[in-house]
Amino acid sequence: MRIEVICTGDEVLTGKIVNTNFSYISQKLEDVGLAVQWETTVGDDRENLLKAFQLAGQRADAVIVNGGLGPTVDDLSQEIAAQAAGVELALNEQWLTTMEEFFRKRSRVMPANNKKQAMLPTTAEVIDNPIGTACGFAIDIGRARFFFTPGVPRELRRMLEEQVIPRLLAKSGLQTAIFLKRFHSYGLGESHVDALLTGLEEMSPDRSVKLGFRAHYPQLETKLTVRGRDMDDVRAKVAPIEQEVRKRLGNFIMAEDEQTLEGVILKELASRGGSLAIAETFTSGQIAARLGHLPGAEKIFRRGVASRDLAEVFAGVGLEGAPATGELTRETAEAVAAAARRRTGASHALAVLIDLDDGPDRIDFGGTICLAIATEQGVDSRRSRILGGREWVRLGACEMGLDCLRRHLQGLPVYERIDFEKT
Repeated sequence: MRIEVICTGDEVLTGKIVNTNFSYISQKLEDVGLAVQWETTVGDDRENLLKAFQLAGQRADAVIVNGGLGPTVDDLSQEIAAQAAGVELALNEQWLTTMEEFFRKRSRVMPANNKKQAMLPTTAEVIDNPIGTACGFAIDIGRARFFFTPGVPRELRRMLEEQVIPRLLAKSGLQTAIFLKRFHSYGLGESHVDALLTGLEEMSPDRSVKLGFRAHYPQLETKLTVRGRDMDDVRAKVAPIEQEVRKRLGNFIMAEDEQTLEGVILKELASRGGSLAIAETFTSGQIAARLGHLPGAEKIFRRGVASRDLAEVFAGVGLEGAPATGELTRETAEAVAAAARRRTGASHALAVLIDLDDGPDRIDFGGTICLAIATEQGVDSRRSRILGGREWVRLGACEMGLDCLRRHLQGLPVYERIDFEKT
């Protein structure tokens, strides 16, 4: 089935906002075995929108239109959809009532211009929006079925996953029993993992398991998309391949499916009644920020010390005599982690210290990372050097620190060489 995505809005066309909605739509469609053939971005212009809808209606089987469903004068999707389909706009009393109830529950009076959102093409199929006022709808234009979705990301995502994708799968004739298995790893590049998993798809006799990747440094997501007659059939097909992925990627798998690295760490600490203190430099406190807001963190996360100045970190954990720049060692990180644990009474303390290179003109520009994990039983540590820009080093240091803590908690070796470091 040929699918096109049309994203609308002057702010998208001019680059004033980054169009993350398209990447989300295309990834979600790929996950269920549907591929986008065309992507079109159109500004808030009636003539250009009409041409885009007409062209898509000629060449695609299904079209997802994102944006233009709001209450303001520059939201044109309903109007142009009706024109392209050759039908009239009419007030949808049911959706008007839904919007009025939406505002009433929030103790607000619905502004008069929101009524525009209930004006729909007369032949449209309403697609519910349970968390917003922008009504989605489906309509035939030319040879294609069009699905109109709101531009607000959380509303789009809910509508896409719950309503649009099931309709697309039914239209495509593909088996609708689909399962997506995801493995999240750190330390191995995409090409390396691709090589490690050579021959994996062939393990499925009917080739119903598809392997895919999504790289978003510093993590890599490895995906298995499985189709079958029903979920029992799907699970039987994917089970041996899941085990093979775990075997080949080993300790580098840090989380699966909806899990996150930080969530895994909190779960490990909670299971043993543990607690955590963190000391970090050049991270803007991002390691603590990834943990501190999660449910249950209030019982585990004791304290975070973050500073660009190593002397300030020393003072924050009760140490004296911070080493000068260029003298960063594993022993320094070990001392900071041990002091942080003593000072807070936490069962575990993580120190991630970074010595950034002097300037970007250096051929080997990057940073040295020394990290340590302290417990009552002792200290585990490692040193690494990551090449790249400042943000690359910062992101890598945060991920390495958290992943080493995860490894320590799971009884795995803290040090295994990764693809992003230079010895």
